[in-house]
Amino acid sequence: MHTRKVNRVLRWGVLTLAPLLAIGGALVLAAAPAQSDQPSAENVLQQGRKALAKGDGIAAEMKLRAALAAGAPRRDVAALIGQALMAQNRRDLARRWLAPGDFSPATAAAGWRSLGLLERLDGNLPASGRAYDKALALIPRDASLWVEIGRLRYAGGEHTLAIDASEHALALQPDDVRALEFRGELVRDSYGLLAAIPWFESALMRDPKDVSVLLNYAATLGELGHASECVTITRRVLQLSAKNPRAFYLQAVVAARAGNYALARSLLARTKGKLDDQPGVQMLHGVVEIAAGNASAAQEALEAVLQARPDSVRARELLLRAIVMGGQFGYATTRFADEIDSASPYMLTTMARAFEVLGERQRAGELLDRAARPQPAGLRVLADAGRVGALLAQGQGEAAQSVAEAARRSDPGFYDAQALAGDVQLALGHGAQAQERYALAAVIRDPESLFLRRVAAFAVAGDLRGGSVLVNAYLAQNPTSRPALRAAANLAAVTGDLGRARAILTWLRANGGQGDVDLLVELSRVELAAGNPRAAQEAALSAYRLQLANPLAAQALGASYAALGEQPATARALLDKARAMLSNVQPAGFRQVAP
Repeated sequence: MHTRKVNRVLRWGVLTLAPLLAIGGALVLAAAPAQSDQPSAENVLQQGRKALAKGDGIAAEMKLRAALAAGAPRRDVAALIGQALMAQNRRDLARRWLAPGDFSPATAAAGWRSLGLLERLDGNLPASGRAYDKALALIPRDASLWVEIGRLRYAGGEHTLAIDASEHALALQPDDVRALEFRGELVRDSYGLLAAIPWFESALMRDPKDVSVLLNYAATLGELGHASECVTITRRVLQLSAKNPRAFYLQAVVAARAGNYALARSLLARTKGKLDDQPGVQMLHGVVEIAAGNASAAQEALEAVLQARPDSVRARELLLRAIVMGGQFGYATTRFADEIDSASPYMLTTMARAFEVLGERQRAGELLDRAARPQPAGLRVLADAGRVGALLAQGQGEAAQSVAEAARRSDPGFYDAQALAGDVQLALGHGAQAQERYALAAVIRDPESLFLRRVAAFAVAGDLRGGSVLVNAYLAQNPTSRPALRAAANLAAVTGDLGRARAILTWLRANGGQGDVDLLVELSRVELAAGNPRAAQEAALSAYRLQLANPLAAQALGASYAALGEQPATARALLDKARAMLSNVQPAGFRQVAP
């Protein structure tokens, strides 16, 4: 992020208009009694402020322009009209009123805050920082302004300073709704979903009708798997803010997770495209369009996701599926030709089918063989992940470490710097050192991608106890996380808690894992170790039918036959097949993944 160092304290981030509108409402002045049938400029100006406080940007603009026509000085209305236009998302027009910075003393703080928001949304980070500096000079003890500053810092990479800003906002005003909401968001990022709930509930106790907090609360509950509660809250949002696109989106997510893709698609349509610039929304569009059989619409949505998130494996897999579903087999093989070396087993299998349709059976067979081989590691070097990735890919580990450590020392509060330094240590096989750096990154935020690398670091260090503590703590806060559940099952199996391992793997299989060959193999092994050879055979047979050339599936099936004493010739053939295939697999080892 080359734009991070744009201002001494301020960065840009997600920001609602509520704090700005509140300031507009706080600046209401007593109007003088009307001297004629025509309302005075000050009287109309007061009406405009009231409309702003209610969040009605259209009515506010109309009243404020009327005040201007009635003789109100431009500098008295510039900040307020700018706010009204920002509430309507008419940024080009708002700039005409805000950019000159000609505000009256009574409206200056609101004007500079609005300009800071405008510059942030337009991507002018240095200008946004300067505007917020001017607002801070006028109202240094305003808690909601410190929240905005914290959001700027966080999005700009000054993560530790953003946390400091949130704490300062709460120190200034412990019951400020915006401060409580922001703290909840930060806690959710760093500690987990459950830890964030009390913060959102505290904010709602202060203002039960705050739409922004309600949406955050609903989204968090949805991620926790509390679907009915999530839907109930979104319905409340729609009562307060009719046609709110984010409420419809959250409902669509719940519907999609329940497998009701038709309903999800209908709910997404009700967002009217207002959220289509968000990768998550486009990802959901892709999923529901695939379910509806609309290959071209799915492709368009998923290409948009990859433009914003080029490293998204899930988006690439879905895009390939959509392309093949549309019968574009030749395009499928050329679109992902450069990604075959790093493709997932699913992508390899799907591309093999495309080559097969095109008559290239030898190429198809090669890809199917690769897809069936056990993956040597869950982490890999990304040569295109900047200078550090390129150095690692070239085998220059010491140089990569030097660059990463220099970045970490120069900006210790930047998540990416700490995470990348941990990645380098992990790539070099230094598990304990990687864990130290990952732990510092996790204080800022702890997404699943970082969690998996932390688990890998404990594995490399041989620290089984540390890995168990990490997995259990993460799972306690994020109980629906599939990667955390898989990690918990693995640890349970390693430590001999076969009952827990079996319960977790069985649940994962029943909830979306029926086609996961690796999961089925793991379940078969656990069932066999627990003395349930028939259940082991059933799981292994499901895995083998999904991927006949997978040596681990063949091995698991052969082992189950042997344990049952059934079909000894078949058992021997399967085990011999697995042994021959596994002899060609390189030993597993941990490698780097970019943050």
